[in-house]
Amino acid sequence: MKIKEEELKTIQEQQKQLNELVHNIGMLESQKHGLLHDIAKVNKDIEDYKEKLEKEYGPVEINLEDGTYTEIKEDVEGNKED
Repeated sequence: MKIKEEELKTIQEQQKQLNELVHNIGMLESQKHGLLHDIAKVNKDIEDYKEKLEKEYGPVEINLEDGTYTEIKEDVEGNKED
């Protein structure tokens, strides 16, 4: 007993499409994994550079448009809210 040839071709084509989609998802996940590592590296670079700038300028907030900065005032113990 066999299914019709047309039905078999439909099933085979559907399975082929499914396999391609699963393969593509795997490729995308692999790319995502690599990009997440890249993000972690850039975040580390940012933090390292912030430390360098803080040693030179102290705690400051930098305007990314023009490079100006303002000092960050630390909370005085009496001004903290509980």
